[in-house]
Amino acid sequence: MNGLETFHPAVRRWFERRFPEGPTAPQEAGWPAIALGRDTLISAPTGTGKTLAGFLVCIDRLLRSAQRFELRADGEEADRTEVVYVSPLKALNNDIRRNLLTPLEELRGIFEQAGAPFPNIRALTRSGDTPQEDRRRMLRQPPEILITTPESLNLLVSSQGGRGLLSGLQIVIDPSG
Repeated sequence: MNGLETFHPAVRRWFERRFPEGPTAPQEAGWPAIALGRDTLISAPTGTGKTLAGFLVCIDRLLRSAQRFELRADGEEADRTEVVYVSPLKALNNDIRRNLLTPLEELRGIFEQAGAPFPNIRALTRSGDTPQEDRRRMLRQPPEILITTPESLNLLVSSQGGRGLLSGLQIVIDPSG
């Protein structure tokens, strides 16, 4: 038992292909608590898969959740932001590429190979550099995963629209904390 048995079969298959050596100790220790929704602090050296530990549970939840959408009054599906990843901008590219965007694209391929539809899991970035039009669009169509800086998160929390964006929040990942 290495903790992978609780994941969606496609997530488990992706992880086993990507990391044939298996999960790291921080991942094995963190997954059960994260999956139960407990506040979880994983303190381990760089490169031990801490951020991926959080992201994998989030991706698994988003894939499994048949009721990931709420219906608006007009009958259209309304997305909601369930995951916030807080990180300084300089750390975004490496962490996000490795720990979020790459697994999502590779999982899409696994689903396609199996002939199964892959849900539209969107990850968007919000920072001081985000154009105003993109910010407005984000409020109208929230991404499932929001990647932001501490400063931008503070602005979101202190505005009515931002609090609405975060109303469905389930998990916060802060690799610097």
